[in-house]
Amino acid sequence: MKLANALSQRSELQTRIHQLESRLNHNALVQDGEEPAEDPMELLNELEEDYNHLERLISSINRTNNSTQVKKGLTLSDLLARRDCRKGKLSVLRGFLSNASAQVHRHSASEIKIKSTVNVRELQKQVDSLSKELRELDETIQEKNWTTDLLEE
Repeated sequence: MKLANALSQRSELQTRIHQLESRLNHNALVQDGEEPAEDPMELLNELEEDYNHLERLISSINRTNNSTQVKKGLTLSDLLARRDCRKGKLSVLRGFLSNASAQVHRHSASEIKIKSTVNVRELQKQVDSLSKELRELDETIQEKNWTTDLLEE
């Protein structure tokens, strides 16, 4: 199985587990003398099986990510950590840039003048560069996901 397939399975299992949680909660209580729409014990068994499968899958994904060399001594795990940090930084910078570049309209010359505390143009260049780096990083990760065989137990 390819890493990309395992990642897809992980996502499907996480969705299924979320749905099982909802189904369990909807069948937790019934009126006296009534039966639940679904047997909670069967749902709990399905939940247990799904979590066991998910744990094995995540372990295999993590082992694969840790052992897959991408470039310059970097593993896939290293690139994933870099991507997550770049996404976080980019999000903060975009929010700050939005605030720093906001136009404050004055209705009269006597109102307080508001100006940006940073060079918006330079910050936008940094955001653009970081966006490009993130896009290229994502492409490298996706390529590895589709070409790397999953390490299983």
